[in-house]
Amino acid sequence: MNIFYNKPGVGDVLLIQLTPEKTEKVITETNGDVTQVKDAQTNEVLAINIFEFSKYKELDVQGNVPLTAEIVEAVQHILTKNDISFTLEVDLSPKFVVGHVDSLEQHPNADKLKVCRVNVGESTLQIVCGAPNVEAGQKVVVAKVGAVMPSGMVIKDAELRGVASSGMLCSARELAIPNAPEVKGILILDEHKEVGSEFLV
Repeated sequence: MNIFYNKPGVGDVLLIQLTPEKTEKVITETNGDVTQVKDAQTNEVLAINIFEFSKYKELDVQGNVPLTAEIVEAVQHILTKNDISFTLEVDLSPKFVVGHVDSLEQHPNADKLKVCRVNVGESTLQIVCGAPNVEAGQKVVVAKVGAVMPSGMVIKDAELRGVASSGMLCSARELAIPNAPEVKGILILDEHKEVGSEFLV
């Protein structure tokens, strides 16, 4: 789940994206200040828009809203208040974490891509990476599936030239770190960083 709010740019509406997948045909249902966007075939709720959001809660955010227990509880309360019988299921675990590149091998179908096995603490992910400086043994920043990059791009499960990839190894520029170097390549972290811990810019 990803939440966006930009009152000056979009208006006083909280945009809740429940799935990154796009659906061809959708229908909408509105109760009070809440509009649900549903898949026309399955009736699955894909997104929720809460209008006049500031009358429920003040948010000093322009863009991606950090997922916290507090904001999830506030949204659930608004849904209930507007007679929406929908329960939010939210993964509040960090989406940008310290990872360790356990191993890598050449992509079978692309000279400039590597297939990396990256330990992120509770699991090991397969991530396809095109950075020229990626090597086994490095500690790196991993954007997990569901992460929202500073550019607004949402990280999804993908397939790159026929190989599955779950997440992204990030450069300093992609993370919008001030004074990030212009050179291509992922951000290499200090050895003392704990694998699986949240990465904060």
